[in-house]
Amino acid sequence: MLLPGCAALVGFTACTGAEAYERPDAPVKEVAFTQVHIDDSFWAPRIETNRKVSIPSAFNECEKNGRFDNFAIAGGLKKGEHRGDFSFDDTDPYKIIEGASYSLAVEYDKQLDNYLDSVINLIAAAQEPDGYLTTCVTNKCTRLSGWWGTHRWEKINSHELYNSGHLYEAAVAHYLATGKRSLLDVAIKNADLVCKTFGYGEGQIQYPSGHPIIEMALAKLYKVTGDKKYLDEAKYFVEETGRLSNGRKPSPYSQDHQPILEQEEIVGHAVRAGYLYSGVADVASLTNDSAYFNALTRIWDNMASKKLYITGGIGSRAQGEGFGPNYELKNHTAYCETCASIANVYWNYRMFLATGDAKYADVYERALYNGVPSGVSLSGDKFFYDNPLESMGQHERQPWFGCACCPGNVTRFMASVPQYMYATQGDDVLVNLYIQSTADIKTDGNSVKLRQTTDFPWNGAVSMDVDPETEGEFALRLRIPGWAQDAPVPTDLYSYVEKPSAKYELKVNGEKVNAMTGDGYATVKRVWKKGDKVELTLPMDVKRVKANDNVDDDKGKLAIQRGPLMYCFEGQDQKDSLVLDKYIPTDVKFAEKFEPQLLNGVMTLSVTGKKLLADNKLEDVTLTAIPYCTWNNRGADQMAVWMPTQATYAVAKPEPSLASGAQMYSEPTELTSDAPAATSNLNWAWGYNDQWEPKSSADTSKPYHYWWLRQGTTENVCYRFNEPKEVSSVDVYWLAFNHYDGDYETPESWQLYYRTPDNRWAPVKTADTYGVEKDKYNHVSFEPVTTTDLKVSAKLRDGKSGGVIEWKVN
Repeated sequence: MLLPGCAALVGFTACTGAEAYERPDAPVKEVAFTQVHIDDSFWAPRIETNRKVSIPSAFNECEKNGRFDNFAIAGGLKKGEHRGDFSFDDTDPYKIIEGASYSLAVEYDKQLDNYLDSVINLIAAAQEPDGYLTTCVTNKCTRLSGWWGTHRWEKINSHELYNSGHLYEAAVAHYLATGKRSLLDVAIKNADLVCKTFGYGEGQIQYPSGHPIIEMALAKLYKVTGDKKYLDEAKYFVEETGRLSNGRKPSPYSQDHQPILEQEEIVGHAVRAGYLYSGVADVASLTNDSAYFNALTRIWDNMASKKLYITGGIGSRAQGEGFGPNYELKNHTAYCETCASIANVYWNYRMFLATGDAKYADVYERALYNGVPSGVSLSGDKFFYDNPLESMGQHERQPWFGCACCPGNVTRFMASVPQYMYATQGDDVLVNLYIQSTADIKTDGNSVKLRQTTDFPWNGAVSMDVDPETEGEFALRLRIPGWAQDAPVPTDLYSYVEKPSAKYELKVNGEKVNAMTGDGYATVKRVWKKGDKVELTLPMDVKRVKANDNVDDDKGKLAIQRGPLMYCFEGQDQKDSLVLDKYIPTDVKFAEKFEPQLLNGVMTLSVTGKKLLADNKLEDVTLTAIPYCTWNNRGADQMAVWMPTQATYAVAKPEPSLASGAQMYSEPTELTSDAPAATSNLNWAWGYNDQWEPKSSADTSKPYHYWWLRQGTTENVCYRFNEPKEVSSVDVYWLAFNHYDGDYETPESWQLYYRTPDNRWAPVKTADTYGVEKDKYNHVSFEPVTTTDLKVSAKLRDGKSGGVIEWKVN
């Protein structure tokens, strides 16, 4: 399915001026990643690290954390208690198998091949006779019954279908990479059960997938097997979304809030949204359903014009791991889950395949170079779950997570990067990414070997050797990225401050050519023969990016881009290790320097900026920026992508206070107020002593503390001082805002306690009212006490949650 007409890309001259290219009436086809071999300095080391470090490390974590034991227990191969905290833990091995299979297809590894066989044997043993496969249910793990209930398929959010989806994707990858049917047969048996269980027939269950992925997984299974029932089942799950049958309540979190054909805005859980719309795009393309694709186009436009981070990340809120309202793109508290960036690539790639429009490649390239690689360390063994665009130094990658979706997702994605480089349409060859590599591309009527030689993304010069098997006429279509022209993204969400000073140049066999244009491509159609050489030069000047005026958190700030890479300023590169007290005037120029020994080789940018001192005086400082995708590889430190352009938006380092120097923690709420405060009961907390001044009770742009999924209960936050302190007053700024994942309101009431010398909590003595007003500090003075600990105990309103933005102590 292709949309007619020319692409309306912001900043492009498609279909105007230069001669427009009329593309073939043929589908856009993938070029398999196995046909592309990358050997550059940016991606090749990351892919090799993924193969040698990330995949083995992730498998090792599966062994340590009981993922494989759960399959063995379900298969009767060993006895023991089911391990893990989530019903979707089965997907961790599936995702890593998928990544390992991609790696095997590129470079065979007998040891890895044998290891996969052993893991697949465990999975096959765990499958029940009728094809069912979710280990926590088979193992009757009642500890996790809150997820799955009392029997199969009881709850929408059980993740049973999510498990199935990742199983199918792993099975298809393993089959295509090795030719073995061992895991594919397991997947087919499970998919047959799903098709029998879910649908509109008599006795079948009618509800959607809950956590989408099975939609695009069934589409993959259909393409491999040719069995149409899998495509029909994928379409069923798409159609059931938002139908709210059987008395279901709308759930943005589960992407079950509204039928897709009626949707205008992207909401809810960001990963689920990206996976769902990827599946919808697959179904729409495979069934030629223009209605679904028109709906996708509307939803995509909302995402790309109002909810897309400049790094390609999506999902602004930790609550529900999802989207906020339009233009809510907060930096310090940005969630931007690594999995969501990957889902954004999947979705945009499928939109490109359905339309041939380069604007979708513009968006997936942005995520590919920024939001995705930031999720994994250069060493390959530490990961980010969320990817903020600003930090005080509290963010640090971890080797694993209890909810470990991101590490496994990274392993399968990194191995598949070559897949996004090329496509074909009829006899045309489309080049979407510029990476040094060799590709063997089959078009409808020819085979073409392309060799890219380039130092991209550090240099914009790309040389291509074109070697067709048969000399003949066809079109070579080279994507000219929006960032290389005058549009960082194909909407008005972001724009360049300065007009680009240079344009791209295109030569064939040393002679400049006037390429045809359209859909974001420069197209050269000619008779190609062996030995032909194409030279494309993309401008790589440093550009300042401005956000739409509706993005409140980016007002008075600019981001820095060079080529496809967004840059950030990290404390490691600044003389005083500070970033947030700096600003960069708009009239200064950046100096570029490639540093081969820094962060595996990066282009750094340096500029003269200003440092705001505590007395509001200024001093000149030299600031250095690195690619955002490489930050946090030298330890935790301050970092910012969006830098102020004037002192008004910079924040001088505050003087230490009693609160800022205290440890933050909470205690189990079942403890009575006079119970001893045992260290073993402490849960370390975060977010309410950072000295950022809130603008309102709904200001979640900086760290804050909230009581997730707690409603109407009594909750607490505490301070522990390093030695006894005399205190006589506190100021509390309450959190209050609405969200689909729960309403946050000021508490019904609260009280302040201090720790007595005999290690008990006692209320302070005060005549003041414990205020619960919004948008202000609620001050309470009391008789001075000398103590090591303070506790705010808050009674939440019925049906409401709550939290604390800032808590001062005097």
